[in-house]
Amino acid sequence: MSSAGGVPVLLFKEGTSRNSGREALKNNIVAARTLAEMLKTSLGPKGLDKMLIDSFGDVTITNDGATIVKEMEIQHPAAKLLVEAAKAQDAEVGDGTTSAVVLAGLLLEKADALLDQNIHPTIIIEGYKKAFSKSLELISQVATKLDVSDLNSSTTRENLRKIVYTTMSSKFLAEGEEFNKIMDMIIDAVAAVAEPLPAGGYNVALDLIKIDKKKGGSIEDSQLIKGIVLDKEVVHPGMPRRIEKAKIAVLDASLEVEKPEISAKISITSPDQIKSFLDEEAKFLKDMVDKLAAIGANVVICQKGIDDIAQHFLAKKGILAVRRVKRSDIEKLEKALGARIISNIKDASPEDLGYAELVEERKVGNDKMVFIEGAKNPRAVNILLRGSNDMALDEAERSINDALYALRNILLEPMIVPGGGAIELELAMRLREYARTVGGKEQLAIEAYADALEEIPMILAETAGMESISTLMELRAKHAKGLVNAGVDAINGKIVDDIYTLNVVEPIRVKRQVLKSATEAATAVLKIDDLIAASQIKSGKEGGKKEGEESAPTPSFG
Repeated sequence: MSSAGGVPVLLFKEGTSRNSGREALKNNIVAARTLAEMLKTSLGPKGLDKMLIDSFGDVTITNDGATIVKEMEIQHPAAKLLVEAAKAQDAEVGDGTTSAVVLAGLLLEKADALLDQNIHPTIIIEGYKKAFSKSLELISQVATKLDVSDLNSSTTRENLRKIVYTTMSSKFLAEGEEFNKIMDMIIDAVAAVAEPLPAGGYNVALDLIKIDKKKGGSIEDSQLIKGIVLDKEVVHPGMPRRIEKAKIAVLDASLEVEKPEISAKISITSPDQIKSFLDEEAKFLKDMVDKLAAIGANVVICQKGIDDIAQHFLAKKGILAVRRVKRSDIEKLEKALGARIISNIKDASPEDLGYAELVEERKVGNDKMVFIEGAKNPRAVNILLRGSNDMALDEAERSINDALYALRNILLEPMIVPGGGAIELELAMRLREYARTVGGKEQLAIEAYADALEEIPMILAETAGMESISTLMELRAKHAKGLVNAGVDAINGKIVDDIYTLNVVEPIRVKRQVLKSATEAATAVLKIDDLIAASQIKSGKEGGKKEGEESAPTPSFG
């Protein structure tokens, strides 16, 4: 950069690179679109998987959008905005992550075409915001309300099965006989922890549903435990391995002799004194065990350690004990068993104990686990997943988490919209009508937003091996006739007049969040017109550069 007198003016540090104006915007759009293109093939029930290998050589095989973008370690700052959109989608509603990234990429693709027509980014952003606001208004008009007042009724369970089916249809679990069993497990787990809200609907605390994975067996061997499974063994060989009608003490205090906080020395002059100290320790531990036995406990679950002497006394009393249980599991046990966490054993009372029909140590695969089952009114439950390998178990866990989030969304706000690209095409058609009422250059941006939405059913058709253009034309014709629920049946590779008949439905909260995440990510990229990248910090001892060492290259995002 030069001044008027021709003297150079240094604005940035040496090695800093800068892209500005239309060039910076175009580069950012290309980076974001490239990421979206990679995820396109993973959209829908016939979407393909990605194999990701990290720097340690660990392999992940998945078609879950959030997992893909997290594992890919994206470097480009504009593409990272789409990664953040996927993470926000995952954190908020737990599903629709692939859709959010793909839609953001499509919005930027359409914006790129408008930029080539010399339409200013600000006008495009304003048009997109208007289209987004109108979409939220329209989606509520198209949505259908579900009756979820009674979670145990056959009608409600059937409606919830439709939600789980749509969510998991793109996952590898959606095949074979085990799919029905997995769906029932998920619905039962959510029904167990759902709490009614005064305004209607239910609050589902998903942290009360614990998922454990154990290699061995098949997915069909997975089970739902109305209680908790602890990945621990019974601490002493002399203790019982099975207790029925268990009264359970849940401790966050240790059954050990605590060391004093200050350092102290004791002078011993005879062996009798050593014996008296050891006897006193044993008496202290025996008193604690006697207290637990006196309040009626026959199972002890301890967050901290259990001394060897205490284990001996517990075994003599016929009490089953488990130690060093995670804090999160202790809190779930409190909810599942109706227990109160005991912090001071001296103050323990029979009212603090939890109840379970059965506590038993069982061998699962090569490991032993403690099953606590049959709580009277479990407020926490456990899904134990089995599978042939770690990758299958990890993907099964991700699939089940997506389904749990989908059910939570529908119970919080019991409204659904048609899947299979039906809602996107209906929104696109109505947005074009709305664009004509807006006028000006913003009309072009709203129409571009509609075009981007319309590409979602085209991608679904492509991944199912259908002809995308003819699919779009046929869907447009059906929606023009008023068939609002006409969509793509990707499983059978055809178009249906009412996608609801195939149980392909989506919670309105997920679809709203997809639109929100995608629009925010696209507008954030469009707002950037300058990219300034500082040079990397030079390596070398005492801040100096070694002889013959070249300075680190400046990152270029151009």
